[in-house]
Amino acid sequence: MFPIEELIPQRAPIVMVDRLTSIEEGVSYTELEVCADNLFVERGVLSECGLIEHIAQSAAARIGYLFRMRGEAVPIGYIGSVNQFALGRLPRVGERLTTSIRVLQEVYQVSLVEAEVRSGDEVVASSRMKIFLEQ
Repeated sequence: MFPIEELIPQRAPIVMVDRLTSIEEGVSYTELEVCADNLFVERGVLSECGLIEHIAQSAAARIGYLFRMRGEAVPIGYIGSVNQFALGRLPRVGERLTTSIRVLQEVYQVSLVEAEVRSGDEVVASSRMKIFLEQ
């Protein structure tokens, strides 16, 4: 796999994905360790905004990987909408999050994805997100 900085346009201190761990037909997986110095950590927990940004960057890592594998430049993407966001709980500092991104639909430069963020076996958040790619 590529270093995460080669797959997403974000740079420190706003990088919200540690690594893309695997990708298969229609589904990709990322990880993030929640650290105390994370920009979105407040009072020892990752905020809802941090979870949404983590989901968006997890989707971006998938797109970045696919473009890199084709020898193309990694595009910039924008969140078009966040739907059906469900929060189980806010993850605590020290937890390792594993996130799955499942592609539900892709039309031209627009992707609809479904995300599930887990800490161990527990689902801490899930959402659908529409992402627009700049071309």
